[in-house]
Amino acid sequence: MAQQENRQDADVVVLGAGPAGYVCAIRLAQLGKKVTVIDRAEVGGVCLNRGCIPSKALIYAGSLYEKLSHAAELGIEVTGAKVNLPKLMQWKDGVVGKLTGGVAQLLKANGCTFVAGEAKFTGPRALEVKTASGTQTLSFNQLVIATGSRPAAIPGVEIDQQRIVDSTGALSLREIPRRMLCIGGGYIGLELGTFYAKIGTEVTVVEAFPNLLGMVDSDLTKVVQKGLEKRGVKIRTQTSVKSCKAGKTGVEVVLKSGDKEETAQYDVVLVTIGRVPNTESIGLDKAGLKADAKGFIAVDAQRRTSVPHIYAIGDIAGQPLLAHKGSKEGIVAAEAIAGLKTAYDIVAMPAVIFTDPEIATVGMTEAEARAQGVEVRVGLFPFAANGRALSVAEPDGLVKMIGDAKTGRLLGVHIVGAEASNLIAEAALALELGAMVEDLALTVHAHPTLPETLMEAAEATLGHAIHIFQRKPRAAQAQTSAHAQPGRS
Repeated sequence: MAQQENRQDADVVVLGAGPAGYVCAIRLAQLGKKVTVIDRAEVGGVCLNRGCIPSKALIYAGSLYEKLSHAAELGIEVTGAKVNLPKLMQWKDGVVGKLTGGVAQLLKANGCTFVAGEAKFTGPRALEVKTASGTQTLSFNQLVIATGSRPAAIPGVEIDQQRIVDSTGALSLREIPRRMLCIGGGYIGLELGTFYAKIGTEVTVVEAFPNLLGMVDSDLTKVVQKGLEKRGVKIRTQTSVKSCKAGKTGVEVVLKSGDKEETAQYDVVLVTIGRVPNTESIGLDKAGLKADAKGFIAVDAQRRTSVPHIYAIGDIAGQPLLAHKGSKEGIVAAEAIAGLKTAYDIVAMPAVIFTDPEIATVGMTEAEARAQGVEVRVGLFPFAANGRALSVAEPDGLVKMIGDAKTGRLLGVHIVGAEASNLIAEAALALELGAMVEDLALTVHAHPTLPETLMEAAEATLGHAIHIFQRKPRAAQAQTSAHAQPGRS
């Protein structure tokens, strides 16, 4: 007997329940809208289920294991420490379950309706949703597309999630690989590669371009690369993968560097060459929309598409592909739908890479500022000169601060070191407030703490850091101190 089609009406539909979609849905509900959220299977999206959260849980565990291995240097003798990978994965899954369960409860508490199914536009105001119980036709007044992204694939390389894995598969391995190849020297490859190196895997990273983390300031990547090499990670830049074939006992890979080719065997190959937006299978054309050549949907300052009642947020709305960027866009779109005066006008969008040491950046790099013709002042302050960093055995790293030499305005802050992911928040706030470099230098920071590195970097940018020696021209020594308040603009 043919299954009857279920027809329903909705006020606002949010297509996708990741950190962009669920945040948007909750804000819409707070503003009095009746919201239906649709996702293929789960709340939380890639971030909570197969990305940010599970990877950071594993990275924390890997760091803890490594610290135990070196605890004897601090006079703490630990014997018999080992990694039980299945149990570690079970703990990681528990962390994910708590967070996704919490989000599901928040959606329910705010009156949002969740539908598990695959949705596709059938018209500008209609969706077809395939669920486990059948097909549902849903009409709507307004809709927010938040379908996220997925790992990019290499043509001819088949992901089986056992021997050849993407980031999803790498987060669920049940045995520690003896040898792993990470294809791609971006943030995902280096984060997961670092984790596996810490728990005993022999890791090789291949990158087609000349440098790892190509968009990051080289002063930061040098520190991370040194840390990787110290852990035995082999790094091969300007190297590509010609072929990759899985067998019963491993993966045979042909690598090409210049005119030279070589064959190597690995237990697991991790493919991390970027991500692509999920826009090609939702019937955009039926809604009157079209993605660009890279799969992104153009939006305005309110995240509205060319079809006025349809919005787009998160990874499908363009770079940067960051969970917190999507969440912010979700709030903007929700408030726009509710008729509030709002806009996505971010001055400072921080980004974090959970390597060891961590990298965190916000604002302009030195190269970007110089390319725009800005005369810059640059200050560097090493973690090795910070009391807190030394007392917690984390001396590797630095803070690099970029200021406008003419106006004194803060332009960018770039950190590599312990807790960089937490330290960057102060810099992001300073940039949003339009702060001067001097403002950070004048702000008293508690001692002994890692945030003092930002204050000292600001002092270094101004030419008078206390805890490092800076050579200055004689004329510069007569300049007024940043701590002299009179005349400060």
